[in-house]
Amino acid sequence: MKIYQYPSKSAEKQVKNTIERGLGFSKQDYKIVETYLDDVKTRGDKALVEYTNKFDSQKVTIDSIKVTPDEFDMALKNVDNSFLKALDRSVNQLEYFHAKQKENSWIDTPRSGVMVGQLVKPVSAAGIYAPGAKGGKTPLVSSVLMGGIPAKAAGVKSINLMTPPMENGEINPHILAAARKIGISSVFKAGSSWAIGALAYGTETVPKVDVIVGPGNIYVTLAKKIVAGTVGIDMIAGPSEILIIADKDARPEFLAADLLSQAEHDAMASSVLVTDSGDIAKKTLAALEKQIEKLPRKEIARQSIDRFGAIMLVPDIETGIELSNRLAPEHLELIVKEPFDYIDRIQNAGALFLGAYTPEPMGDYIAGPNHVLPTAGTARFSSALSVEHFTKKTSLIHYSEAAFKKEADDVIRLAGTEGLEAHANCVKIRQDAIY
Repeated sequence: MKIYQYPSKSAEKQVKNTIERGLGFSKQDYKIVETYLDDVKTRGDKALVEYTNKFDSQKVTIDSIKVTPDEFDMALKNVDNSFLKALDRSVNQLEYFHAKQKENSWIDTPRSGVMVGQLVKPVSAAGIYAPGAKGGKTPLVSSVLMGGIPAKAAGVKSINLMTPPMENGEINPHILAAARKIGISSVFKAGSSWAIGALAYGTETVPKVDVIVGPGNIYVTLAKKIVAGTVGIDMIAGPSEILIIADKDARPEFLAADLLSQAEHDAMASSVLVTDSGDIAKKTLAALEKQIEKLPRKEIARQSIDRFGAIMLVPDIETGIELSNRLAPEHLELIVKEPFDYIDRIQNAGALFLGAYTPEPMGDYIAGPNHVLPTAGTARFSSALSVEHFTKKTSLIHYSEAAFKKEADDVIRLAGTEGLEAHANCVKIRQDAIY
């Protein structure tokens, strides 16, 4: 990781490098994923089990691909109380936050004789994807919660979880405990793009869903991209990223730890510190070099830091905010003396973490907001996964005869301008009937 003076040509080159990195899909990737999707669409359970046997576990069969009630019960016996305590806190706080997002249907009468409104309804079925993570040895429990809780808050009746099995054909008990806790309907033992295909198209065992959400590798992400339109999806997510804006009062060891929290995800992750203090820049770099050597995933973190890590030394915090808005980071930490003073100047960020004791992992697991966030600059126009992803809205319109008469000529004029005479005739024929 290098320290750059910003603005400068060298800093601009690094900024461009960060902006242009992302999740690329080759023609070969498309071909492979389309093959998996088409096969599951055609052969259903048989294809799903064949791919699961080939890549994850040879012990999964058509009869065992769906988790049974006994497996759920056994999972709860195989997790410790400290996990269940942490799970309870996380679930309670996530449920509280997502309940606040729920929208209600509404009706209004803005003009005499006219009623307009909006029906807000949940989709019928949702699919949640949770990655396997080292063959199930490091279960991504938070993915289960972040996908399932907003779906539940929206009122979705059927919530189905897809996650790869461990080699023994079972699902990590921590995943099942989380699924049971939040009321997920069914869990299926399958991963990667064939799991996405099963949710999108349905099989003999796996019900077809309306929306698919959740993180995954390049094949999961590409599968979601391909089936989007057949079903709704949350977003096309790229590599993780963090940007920290810090002043002279920040603690370098905190900053270094926070930068590495994202660098350990994968080699494409981006970790950027923006500061107006040269002393903080140098001390953070030193702390980072010390901390990285202690990480189990230090090789991955090193690749990320070397390629997409940077410390940008800016003339003032305002310039740092301008740079941040340009990068539109997934995670933005404001570790400055008065972080709340800057909230209204933040235009683009997936999530905003305020103050020295609000590191990004608090949002990953327990704070309440969703951690499925826009990446690769898409925070310029998109938002975190929310209850809204699991709802659809239907407009309501009603006109009385008197209200229709008052506005009919304007509709005829506008339709005629567009050359849509049949549209105009819908109105004219009613005018004739009235007069």
